Amino acid sequence: MLLLTIDYVPGKELEALGIVKGTVVQSKNFGKDFMAGMKTLVGGEIAGYTEMLNEARQIATKRMVDEAQALGADAVVNVRYGSSSVMQGAAEVVAYGTAVKLK
Repeated sequence: MLLLTIDYVPGKELEALGIVKGTVVQSKNFGKDFMAGMKTLVGGEIAGYTEMLNEARQIATKRMVDEAQALGADAVVNVRYGSSSVMQGAAEVVAYGTAVKLK
């Protein structure tokens, strides 16, 4: 599945099939949360949170691709990601774009 952040596929005509999305709500691990709190004292990257958000983006992307494949898409264009805090200790990550068939 071709995923692009631009709204076209160079050199191809597109047939838009519709909006597709994938979402996941990921919670923090207590151990990672404790270590992250300690890291804020000295500064720097909080690797546990980076890993958590990378995993959440991968899951959301897979769900978006699965939805596009169900529509018979060859690609998803104009792919975007968003995130928000759903509750204390949990974040939602959403991946969305337009499923297209290449002509």
